Amino acid sequence: MSVRWVAKISLAIGCGLVGMGWTGAASAQSEAKQIPPQAGGKGNMPWMNTALDADTRADMMIRQMTLDEKIQLVHGIGWGPLRPGAYVPPGDNGGAGFVAGIPRLGLPNLNLADSAVGVRMAALDSRYATLLPSVLGMASSWNPKLAFLYGSVIGRELRAQGFNMSIGGGVDLIREPRNGRNFEYASEDPVLAGTMVGKLAMGVQSNHVMGDIKHYVLNDQETGRNTYNAVLNRRAMQETDLLAFQIAIRMAQPAGVMCSYNRVNGDFACENQYTLNDVLKKQWGFKGFVLSDWEATHSTVKAALAGLDMEQPGDQYFGAPLKQAVQDGQVPLARLDDMVHRIVRSMIADGVVDDPPVRSVVNPFQGRNDAQKIEESSMVLLKNQDGILPLRAGDRKIAVIGGKADFGVISGGGSGQVDAPGGRPGGSQWGDPVYFPSSPLRYITQQAERQANCGVDAVAGGGVHAVKISFDPGTNLAQAAQAAAQANVAVVFVTQWMSEGMDRPSLSLPDNQDALVEAVAKANPNTVVVLETGGPVTMPWRDQVKGIVEAWFPGIGGGQAIAAALYGRVNAWGKLPVTFPAGEAQLPHPQVTGLTSKTGNNGMNGGAHHAKEARNFTVDYNVEGMEVGYKWFQVKQETPLYPFGYGLSYTRFGYSALDVAPDAQSVSFEVTNTGARGGDEIAEVYATLPASSGEPFRRLVGFARVSLKAGASQRVTVPIRPLYLKIFSTKKNDWERLPGEYILEVGGSSADLPLRTKVQLAAQ
Repeated sequence: MSVRWVAKISLAIGCGLVGMGWTGAASAQSEAKQIPPQAGGKGNMPWMNTALDADTRADMMIRQMTLDEKIQLVHGIGWGPLRPGAYVPPGDNGGAGFVAGIPRLGLPNLNLADSAVGVRMAALDSRYATLLPSVLGMASSWNPKLAFLYGSVIGRELRAQGFNMSIGGGVDLIREPRNGRNFEYASEDPVLAGTMVGKLAMGVQSNHVMGDIKHYVLNDQETGRNTYNAVLNRRAMQETDLLAFQIAIRMAQPAGVMCSYNRVNGDFACENQYTLNDVLKKQWGFKGFVLSDWEATHSTVKAALAGLDMEQPGDQYFGAPLKQAVQDGQVPLARLDDMVHRIVRSMIADGVVDDPPVRSVVNPFQGRNDAQKIEESSMVLLKNQDGILPLRAGDRKIAVIGGKADFGVISGGGSGQVDAPGGRPGGSQWGDPVYFPSSPLRYITQQAERQANCGVDAVAGGGVHAVKISFDPGTNLAQAAQAAAQANVAVVFVTQWMSEGMDRPSLSLPDNQDALVEAVAKANPNTVVVLETGGPVTMPWRDQVKGIVEAWFPGIGGGQAIAAALYGRVNAWGKLPVTFPAGEAQLPHPQVTGLTSKTGNNGMNGGAHHAKEARNFTVDYNVEGMEVGYKWFQVKQETPLYPFGYGLSYTRFGYSALDVAPDAQSVSFEVTNTGARGGDEIAEVYATLPASSGEPFRRLVGFARVSLKAGASQRVTVPIRPLYLKIFSTKKNDWERLPGEYILEVGGSSADLPLRTKVQLAAQ
């Protein structure tokens, strides 16, 4: 028998509520640090006068630049530390990108770091970086304040490590649930995704670190990402993927927007006149700069005229060729000046000129606490039959099985990979799954100890009760089942590693883990499954287990957070930001387009557009068009495994008294905690537009997270932005609100909306 008894607990400890939960004050900065105004510039540099606005200062500086200095600012130096043996220039901080500054003008170097879920490659310089929960997990909290905290952790650690620009901020919609980068993204819904990532970017920039939002646009799968042509009509694009970017960009006003690898309706995203110039810069009035994804630049003149402002990571197109194109008149000097202006004014506006980063030591404890706080509100309770959770004092023998839960929690790969403390010397290896040392087993053991000594039996008898926690790796099904059979409760951890540069061929759990769950559930009817996944998965064993928890990629505080939730130390569950399909047949694209056994992921990596084997193909998003995610399921009348917005709690909530403000500017309603303990509810507001819109589905138009004690009620008011009740008119090339009957619904998920009313609205 392979069962390993990890702990026989008989040590009495305190029973207070303070313990493993996050107890520190919120570390997010509520607003950016203020720079004291200077009456004049430094010496002969009047553009250093902080009393002037960023645009004026940028123009003053640019007038002093030579042509070569301007060219120097619109491209990176090269791959640097990303490639062994590559040239690393002085001043390069060891991140993903570097742009040399102009010291004589007081313009610092630009050091860019991958930072989707924490600062990447910190181990190269013996530095530590906090691994946060996945962005998808953070979005499950439906809490913009936590999104701001998330960004502020990244911003403060970038700053402490000497970086002045983040290149995280992924807001691509989850059109393809098997996409390897979904853990970096936020949702299938543009309102939720745009709001949460916009707040995240604001948190980054509150530290005087430049923010970025990416990958613009329709970069919704990894397979063939350098070659595929994403096809989607303009109305659908505006109301889905572009809307998510629009919300985030207008909210955060980021320094940069990163254009993606793929083509969009024929043109590469980094030389696409419609998306870059017509929409981003003209329609939305974006004042920052557009930088290419790494090696996503394909031309000089076309890209420059279409709106690309910075080539990364090298100078193949925006180095000497751009200088020649300016001298020849193919690219007007005014366009080059605009490129430089956007970069310099962003550096000034975000404080990196006047308040440059000062290297310091990252506080790992503060980062861990923040990561745990975010995770505690991000896990989703999917099933809780017979109230099996929270675990009770009477659950004396618990078998923890699988998922390397004795060691830690899994993380996502690629450029979103954070180096684990005590991990591989020199940092993480691309393509290898990385586990972080936050052992769920360890913290379940601690919580079991508390529960044993604080439960009813202990209180009544005044004694200390032993609890046995066993661990089985789950690699042998028979042995795992035997371990489960000897326990009161079996907790099975299953993982789904995801990474940039790959898509999953299916939604099934890898490595025979479905069979593991089935074997354990057959041996013990009291089975709980904890999912550590990068996105939706199928669950053929759902009806055989009593509890299911979606923990996503839980971050460095994941073990603590999972244990605290399983034992009811926290009741702050989130809700799904993405639909969980019952199977691939329900999807608009039952197979990942372009992914076959022969092609693999087909040109997935950066620079693969130069490879001979790369081939072009079309991803036709007009199949679903505007019907992304839950909208597709509603129109097709398909029942998913779990719907968008779904999530349970250890208590229950009721809704009543719906009221709509004039012109539908907001809705208000009563939320009541009808259960026996306090908890959080996420109230969701949906609208269905008039039939003349041609949109036979509801759309999310607002949400609010509220905390209520048992029996308490609260009147909740949710504003509705006018934009969210409009359609995009391709004829007018603008948004418009149609006259007619609008249906407004409120409830706990896209499929559970007990409050419903109709309102007549005029054209707008």
